[in-house]
Amino acid sequence: MASSFEQMRANVGKLLRGIDRYNPENLAALERYVETQVKENAYDLEANLAILKLYQFNPAYFQVTVTSQILLKALTNLPHTDFTLCKCMIDQIHQQEERPIRQILYLGNLLETCHFQSFWSSLEENREFIDGITGFEDSVRKFICHVVGITYQNIEHRLLAEMLGDPLDTQVKVWMSRYGWTENEEGQIFIFNQEESVKPKNIVEKIDFESVSSIMATSQ
Repeated sequence: MASSFEQMRANVGKLLRGIDRYNPENLAALERYVETQVKENAYDLEANLAILKLYQFNPAYFQVTVTSQILLKALTNLPHTDFTLCKCMIDQIHQQEERPIRQILYLGNLLETCHFQSFWSSLEENREFIDGITGFEDSVRKFICHVVGITYQNIEHRLLAEMLGDPLDTQVKVWMSRYGWTENEEGQIFIFNQEESVKPKNIVEKIDFESVSSIMATSQ
């Protein structure tokens, strides 16, 4: 049996075809679709961008809550550029004057610039923004692990816990297991051996005498 998200995705796909894509009468259905994404930990960038475009064309319909949810869902898809795409479609007045949007943009900037400890501190002060956003924190931790995986060879257990927003140290071993990272007795976590991932390859091309002689013969 298809989930409510899958059913709505099919219906929304029809709405977004052709000229109906820019019909403000479709906003109510599209906004309900965002709520479904939030509850079911699902995501549809195309539909969310269509909503922001409709808000641009129809400023009177603008909804702070829906826009905030769209931005938070975009953050769950880092390191892809969805968050930047969504941000560019929101009027500067809303970015500056609507506190939820302003704070979420700040949180996004902290993540994009890899200030992870500051991100978790700021999120703790604004937890009401992510209420009901299923899977938000795990999606952020997945992105952080991605950054750690391409940046570090070894990292201290304590530092990784701070980066994952894990002061009680309940998450580190979970994410270590997911990524196959190991820890030694000194509390150093082995991430990845960069030298083993980049191995120079010598390419030797062999040309036999017959091939050379035939080339020389044709050039004469």
